[in-house]
Amino acid sequence: MVFEVWCLEFLWMLELGAWCLISIMPKTSKQLSARCKPIKLFLCDVDGVLTDGSIFIGGEREFKRFNIRDGLGLVLARRAGLKVGWVSARPSLATKLRAEELKIDFLVQQTDSTGKTAAIEQLLARERLNWSEVCFVGDDIIDLGPLARAGLAVAVGDAMAEAKAAAHWVTGAAGGRGAVREAVEMILKAQNKWQPFLKHYSA
Repeated sequence: MVFEVWCLEFLWMLELGAWCLISIMPKTSKQLSARCKPIKLFLCDVDGVLTDGSIFIGGEREFKRFNIRDGLGLVLARRAGLKVGWVSARPSLATKLRAEELKIDFLVQQTDSTGKTAAIEQLLARERLNWSEVCFVGDDIIDLGPLARAGLAVAVGDAMAEAKAAAHWVTGAAGGRGAVREAVEMILKAQNKWQPFLKHYSA
């Protein structure tokens, strides 16, 4: 997020010379790319990240709207060899059904009292991974623990200010509007795993 602020400042100070903007953009890209390359586990929050945060309740059923492009992005991430997991502090049948449909590797749904950081650390111990190999996408203060520890911390475009401040990168898209797809594409491109998909679907 710091790098994004710098870029805005350079845009605002264009009278000092366009070379200032050009000199900082590659540095930002390289630093993000370096964080993307070790990623083996893609984790994200659900409500406000995979959805726009809305919940529709009617009778005994709960409904959520998920983005199809986010879904395809997660499918491609798994095909590229990444493990994918969702970590939510709000148990939901709708979330479980969508996770099963996409064949998500890990679904963690626990009450807020458990804490997302502790839940993820249990998962990392089981999978023999460390935080530097994790990308975590969040949107609110409940995600600050994982965002502070992940090798690549991402906040969605409409995240709370505290989540954005803790992130290494903020997506252009809002939660439930393609933000997860943006993060997945950035990682796969940095790992040279995106082009084969383009070749496959262009045939």
